[in-house]
Amino acid sequence: MDYSQIKATMQEHLAKTEEALRKDFAGLRTGRASTGLLDGIMVEAYGATVPLNQVGNASVPEARMLSVQVWDKGLLKAVEKAIRESGLGLNPMNDGQMIRIPIPPLSEERRIELCKIAGKYTESARVSARNVRREALDAVKKMKQDNAISEDDQKRFETEIQNLTDKTVAALDEMLKNKEAEIKQV
Repeated sequence: MDYSQIKATMQEHLAKTEEALRKDFAGLRTGRASTGLLDGIMVEAYGATVPLNQVGNASVPEARMLSVQVWDKGLLKAVEKAIRESGLGLNPMNDGQMIRIPIPPLSEERRIELCKIAGKYTESARVSARNVRREALDAVKKMKQDNAISEDDQKRFETEIQNLTDKTVAALDEMLKNKEAEIKQV
């Protein structure tokens, strides 16, 4: 394995870390309706547990309203139950055709709690980025031990790996700052 492969693998893993944080943030309720809010909800359907998006179509008809058009009307109750028990604090209404989910405004306590959760998600992503850095540094050290690279190359590669990690951590922190601003916005 040469350095370009190590670097490519590292960049791919760091990009996946950022994407995972984006998905985590999409699931945080900010007082505005977003179909990403329903992404993690699993529904008991056809004897199995499946993601909500496999039994219906979510949309945002209004700023503070979500609607779910369930394809099989027999699953309306199961979808309604899954949303109610998701822990998102949502109260779905079933009108026999579709499920409407009003998004209540956030209380100050809930906003603070959501900021803490966003911080935990970000810290987890930072740890992931540091693990990617450690793996890349270990690979470079092994190349040096195998006399595949010089000591100067090792130092240069380690600096480059650190810079990539720092750039990713800065991007994660920026994402957190934006999400906190979005959560605190009344």
